[in-house]
Amino acid sequence: MRSAFIGAALLTVFVRADAAMAQTTQERIDAATSHAREAGIPVTLLESKVAEGKAKGIPMDRIAAAVERREVALEKASQALRGRSDVGAADLSVGADAIESGVSAAVLKAIADSAPRDRRVVAIAALTELVREGHVPEAALEQVKDALKRGPDALANLPAQAAAGQSHSGGQPNTPGSNAGQGRGGAQGPPASVPAPGTSTEPTKPGGKPADPGKPTSTPAPSGRGVSGR
Repeated sequence: MRSAFIGAALLTVFVRADAAMAQTTQERIDAATSHAREAGIPVTLLESKVAEGKAKGIPMDRIAAAVERREVALEKASQALRGRSDVGAADLSVGADAIESGVSAAVLKAIADSAPRDRRVVAIAALTELVREGHVPEAALEQVKDALKRGPDALANLPAQAAAGQSHSGGQPNTPGSNAGQGRGGAQGPPASVPAPGTSTEPTKPGGKPADPGKPTSTPAPSGRGVSGR
């Protein structure tokens, strides 16, 4: 009788603990969403993160943590891109990808200042991809600036060419402005995380066609990245 009573009490504690945990994680998600709304950030950029995590069966505490990190990155990207009336969800998504990859707000602002409006998203995505491959953000910035001068194709192909050049040089990142990898049979065309010129990277709302979860977003989806890894 006593054992049954203790077992029932423990079960009640565990059930209440689970309920409290679920409530806490939802409150964290709600708080992050509220902060994003106050900062003028489209909440769909966080809602898609939640939907992605739930679709993958990821525990809610990890989803909440990913949403909180993404909201902070989105706010930093928004501040770096502040002062432009044409900043959309796609810009914020790739900007957050860049921030989460280690790009500073100053470098993000510099590439946004350098890129024309119709190539801004691709330029930021290319910069992010270079940083993920091991390039120093400042050096990656110079490479993207150089590619911008050579046209849309040079910009879109930059990460693949830089990766090819890095493999030829024994794994050492290329120096700023290097054209290594061109004409050597290196991989051509942009990697999956860099959108082709003229393509849209607007994220979709949950229930619509899912955005590419790769690094935010962001988002490219930029994004980009999955909930579980961030």
